[in-house]
Amino acid sequence: MAVAALAAVLGGLLGDGANAWQWLHWLAKPLATALVIVAALAGPPIAPRYRRWIVAGLVCSLLGDVLLMLPTDLFVAGLLAFLAGHLCFIAGFLGDSRLGTRPLAWLGCLLVAAVNLVGLWPSIPPALRVPVAVYALVLSAMGAQALGRAWSHAGDALARPARRAAIGGLLFMLSDSLLAWNRFHGALPLAVVWVLGSYYAAVWFIARSVAQDEGVAAAGAVRTSLT
Repeated sequence: MAVAALAAVLGGLLGDGANAWQWLHWLAKPLATALVIVAALAGPPIAPRYRRWIVAGLVCSLLGDVLLMLPTDLFVAGLLAFLAGHLCFIAGFLGDSRLGTRPLAWLGCLLVAAVNLVGLWPSIPPALRVPVAVYALVLSAMGAQALGRAWSHAGDALARPARRAAIGGLLFMLSDSLLAWNRFHGALPLAVVWVLGSYYAAVWFIARSVAQDEGVAAAGAVRTSLT
């Protein structure tokens, strides 16, 4: 997965039009996400229900990857694919945490979304303002639920998997914030490195949150309650 992610970044940096580097980007970008999905499917999960929702979210992310990298303008379609992915992630997190758990986590994530929207609003085309605002709300809700869930599970059998999901959720927020500033406000230096680097780290951590830690198998009661 790391090799494919590096190839996607390199192809994005050096690609221009339809040259070989651009083709490398087009091939490696979805391949890296596909390999993340394979990782999520490997080994025993903390809960079958949780894995189903996380894999569904990763598949939506893979679709979003393809839609956003195509030479035609499919930005809204890609946005909808990723929005569906975040809703799947939230559904997975709700298997063992209530919606809105840890209000401080929600306040922090929603504040980040609000600051981004306020800063970007004048630069966002009017036709895209509502889709972008809805996406920002759902993205911040995903990050907030992941963070609140990790907070709630601190010290129990799901602490480490929940912490991985929280790291992934926050990295997803970072990646999409960088993408939005680069697209709507102005080109960021080496944007593809920072955007794709944080994105692949995000989906990797979320995928790894599916797997049991060694010794967690003994916590069968916890796992059963989630299925």
